Amino acid sequence: MQFGALPLEAAEGAILAHAAIAPGVSFKKGRRLSADDVALLRGRGVTEVIAARLGPEDVHEDEAARRLAAAVAGPGLRCAAAFTGRVNLHAERAGLLLVDRAAVDRLNGRDEAVTLATLPEHAMVAERQMVATVKIIPFAVPGPLLEACLALLGDAPALRLAPFIGLRARLIQTELPGTAAKMLDKTVAVTERRLHEVGGGLAGETRVAHTVEALAAELRRPSDVDLILIAGASAITDRRDVLPAAIEAAGGEVLHFGMPVDPGNLILLARLAGRPVLGLPGCARSPKLNGFDWVLQRLAAGLEVTPGDIMRMGVGGLLMEIPSRPQPRETPAAPATGPRVAGIVLAAGQSRRMGGPNKLLVAIDGKPMVRRAVEAALAARLAPVLVVTGHMSEQVAQALAGLPVRLVHNPDYALGLATSLKAGVAALPAEIDAAVVCLGDMPKVTGRLIRSLVEAYNPLEGRAIIVPTRLGKRGNPVLWDRRFFAAMRALGGDAGAKALIGQNEELVAEVETGDAAPLTDIDTPEALAELTGSAA
Repeated sequence: MQFGALPLEAAEGAILAHAAIAPGVSFKKGRRLSADDVALLRGRGVTEVIAARLGPEDVHEDEAARRLAAAVAGPGLRCAAAFTGRVNLHAERAGLLLVDRAAVDRLNGRDEAVTLATLPEHAMVAERQMVATVKIIPFAVPGPLLEACLALLGDAPALRLAPFIGLRARLIQTELPGTAAKMLDKTVAVTERRLHEVGGGLAGETRVAHTVEALAAELRRPSDVDLILIAGASAITDRRDVLPAAIEAAGGEVLHFGMPVDPGNLILLARLAGRPVLGLPGCARSPKLNGFDWVLQRLAAGLEVTPGDIMRMGVGGLLMEIPSRPQPRETPAAPATGPRVAGIVLAAGQSRRMGGPNKLLVAIDGKPMVRRAVEAALAARLAPVLVVTGHMSEQVAQALAGLPVRLVHNPDYALGLATSLKAGVAALPAEIDAAVVCLGDMPKVTGRLIRSLVEAYNPLEGRAIIVPTRLGKRGNPVLWDRRFFAAMRALGGDAGAKALIGQNEELVAEVETGDAAPLTDIDTPEALAELTGSAA
């Protein structure tokens, strides 16, 4: 790859390393210059640019990142679209991230041009949460280097998700004279919240005397749970104490006592009738993070926990002094799920060019066109989804019956599209980070296409407006960061927010969709006939 100053006459096909700015022109870093781009820059007096020119063996940064991410991602993970040499990996479900540390280190140690960053091993992640990112540092990597990196990864993926299995647990608490019922009740509530956070539930709770005989009798009682939890009235201090002795008396086996995690040292790991049994440390009665959480999370993801696993938890196991750890579970935890992105579906138009019928109510494959657009927004998990109505609002509302959307009526719909956009933006909740503006007359747009826009959104990296493209031509829907909401509410006329894109090119990211969906809107009877004919 060549890099440096290029005379403009040699710049066609090169990739801008720095923005090219001239009167009326602002091309971002990373843009591949076309013949038209070069002509435009020449007309503005530009004579050279700082750019990279790929050689015959070079692989573009996006393609290299895509191939590496596909090799790294195992079951339960999905790769987002490539942008500026980066591909983010997201969890398809809630669970634990499993990391092959050796494979990650091999990849990162091969060449400075190739990087892979992940969350910590066994990190608890929510559905759709980003868990890793592949980043190619330069604009391209040599093909042989890419092949070498892929070979280093081998056939087994370096990352995979262990999804939560819906663990059902039974809690047994022992009592001594003077044990406060209030403390036992609090333990039940805290345990229920913990199990809920890992996709499980508490199947029952019993209380018995703090004796070997009483606890052993309770452990022998049949139950169909996945896990037994024992909270003793007194902390376990020895393998011959009440809890381990009762487990053995009931026919179980004590596997390990203690762990190098603080708080949480006094945990007991055992098995009884093929099920794991945990003797809880006293800190498990508190909602604060402790070693019990780490063991519970693995069991909830269907992973076996061995004495060796516990013994290897010491690095990072000092929890009591770390203020960044999760705070008390006074309310059920809400793991980070990424930005809060809403949907605005514009469905107020009069269909003037159709010459009669309201196109939004025309059935496409048995569903009104507007319903298909709204279902795509819902399938992309946008929340909330606002539908702006105007012309024939009652009929549009009927077409959307049963869908979990909020209708926003625009009384000024006849004055142009901008009024509907303003009405939708004004109705957005205050906590929304971004919104995808969808058109009700684009029936080929899918939830997956919309989701790809959301996954590309990262305002911290300068991706604040996300636009889908087909062979370089921009279309709809468009994702907008909240910083543009005020400007959108000040728009007028029928052009929508297109002008804002041109004014903020440095914040625009394009998603190549691979099909014509972002360019296919139904404005005329001919377009409708072509669509319904192809769908028939």
